[in-house]
Amino acid sequence: MITTHIIIRFDIMDWDETSLPGVVDGWANGAKMRKTLTGEVSGASEGLFISSGVNEGERAYIATERITCTFPDSRTGSFTIQHGGLEADPDSWFGYVVRGTGTGDLEGIAGSCKIQHDDQGAFFVLELT
Repeated sequence: MITTHIIIRFDIMDWDETSLPGVVDGWANGAKMRKTLTGEVSGASEGLFISSGVNEGERAYIATERITCTFPDSRTGSFTIQHGGLEADPDSWFGYVVRGTGTGDLEGIAGSCKIQHDDQGAFFVLELT
C-alpha cells in the first residue's frame, strides 16, 4: 500500500465562540471556526470545535472540519477530518480523514490527519492511503 504524506498549514480567519445546547456551568465550550489553507495545499476549511478545561495546558478538545482544497498534484475536492487530544500530552493527539466524505478528485480519500506544531504554528500532517 502506498502512503502519501501531505502537510496542510493554515491561518485561522474566524473563531466564533458559541454556546453548546444542554451544557450548564461552562464545563465545555464550543466555537465555529474558519481557516485559510496555506503552503503546498490551497483552500479553506470550516468546522466545529469543542473543548473542556480552563487552565492552559490542562484542556482537551475535539474538532470536526470540512476541508475544500487543491493538493500539490492538482487534485481538488472536499473531505472531512476529525481531530483532538489532551493539550499537555502530544502522544494523545489523534486525527482521521472520515471515510466516505471525499468529493471530486478526493472521492475515496482515507487516512490519518494529526495536528502538530512548530515555530510557524499549528499544521496538519496527512498520511493518506
